[in-house]
Amino acid sequence: MIQQFFEYLYSDLFSSSSKIPNPNIDRRTAIRWSATLGSALVTNPGSLIASPTKENFKLLIRNAKVFYRGAIVPKYIAIGQDNRIKVSNVPLPADAELDGSGKILSPGFIDVLADNAGNPQRSYQIFEKYKLADGLTTVLQLHGGAASPQTFHQSFDSRPHYTNYGVGVFVMLIRYQHTQVATRVKLVEKALDEGGLAVCHSLEYQPTPYSEVLEYAKLAARYNRPLFLHLRYSSEADELEGVKEAIRLAQEAGARIHIDHLHSTGGTYQMAKALELIQSANNFGTEITTCVYPYSYWATYLASTRFNEGWKERYKISYEDLKVVGSGETLNPNTFRLYRNRPGLLVAVPPGTMPMEQTVDLALQTDFCLIASDGGIESEPRANNHPRGAGCFATAIRHGLDIGMSLEKILAKITTLPAKLMRGCMQDRGAIEDGYIADLTLFDPHKIKGLASVANPNQFSDGIEAVILNGEIVYRPQKLLATRGNPIRCSS
Repeated sequence: MIQQFFEYLYSDLFSSSSKIPNPNIDRRTAIRWSATLGSALVTNPGSLIASPTKENFKLLIRNAKVFYRGAIVPKYIAIGQDNRIKVSNVPLPADAELDGSGKILSPGFIDVLADNAGNPQRSYQIFEKYKLADGLTTVLQLHGGAASPQTFHQSFDSRPHYTNYGVGVFVMLIRYQHTQVATRVKLVEKALDEGGLAVCHSLEYQPTPYSEVLEYAKLAARYNRPLFLHLRYSSEADELEGVKEAIRLAQEAGARIHIDHLHSTGGTYQMAKALELIQSANNFGTEITTCVYPYSYWATYLASTRFNEGWKERYKISYEDLKVVGSGETLNPNTFRLYRNRPGLLVAVPPGTMPMEQTVDLALQTDFCLIASDGGIESEPRANNHPRGAGCFATAIRHGLDIGMSLEKILAKITTLPAKLMRGCMQDRGAIEDGYIADLTLFDPHKIKGLASVANPNQFSDGIEAVILNGEIVYRPQKLLATRGNPIRCSS
């Protein structure tokens, strides 16, 4: 401990780049600190003197291992009265302390592909609380979002929120409401002016001419926002054509492209080749990212185009392989036809439909693949939503550790890399740095795991010990303590 003090003292007395005394610390200050150390060692030889500071912090997190600048290291993390972070090698004075012994302190997890499209006015707090209990501090709806971000924020910003939140520009909805391409493009641009976080489109669910999609990509590039794409094809024969289309858009528009859930659309059958195509394009100057969720099965609406004629041959499954999420009911030809006419009913395919070792695990090895849920819990007590809406991030950490990934690599995929993707819209978030906003997640690396299942998606994750949002502890195990979420918007 004494050695730590001298290392700290040395780092303050001298600049990191030379042995020239730090001009901010005069000789008297140095002598006073040395005298303080000597006095303390006489009365308590094992003591470590905290850094002299005039500031009294609101909270000190001690004894945790901290995910800091790509490594997991011992640090003290203090939160100031302004709700911003101070990183220290020694304890700092604070009104309260949080013991992180045996735990990992990370930037708050970020979900760039959350989904609460059903009835957000009614369900948004249910949706956010299951995200919070999975370690999320920032939840962004960038698979769809809103046709008008301004209208969305006018409706939601005055309400209490469990997480930070934001939306992209929902191109599908704009196209549904307007038939003229020129009008659609103008409305997408208007939505970006209103603070939309990204341009978001789903080519499989709403087939769109390439020339029109290119216009949206050009807008994304002009506004320095990403274009989020659900690719055009999910069949084995055509899936790579969707990947190639995304690459072409990145090259021709100069936009950064994010491919939604590559393991379920684009790389289900040929993941290694899909990753090779993306890496090759990035090597030549494009910026293409993708994401996966750590489950070997997908779920989607039975009324969607995915279940158009030929679905059994495309996915190599049949009626009895489909289960209604939240009840576990197995379908048959009669119930399939009946439920196909019920918009919004979600069914899941069997575990193993997307073998993890052939899809997710390959994608996780790349530096351009993030973790994102593509889900959300919208009702209680048994939601008709994929369990990834409640357990994606705890499940991802557990799975990554189980297959031998470093914790540092997994955490980057749910914190710093999503923040980098959304740069310009998430200033001072997504990392543990001096002056950054205190969005933090404390978890037990031995206990962490998702508990949500197809039969019961409404379960909080295990191992999330505390979530700090905008400087305040808002979650402890199984307990929601406060609503401190803020809107996330982009400025033009």
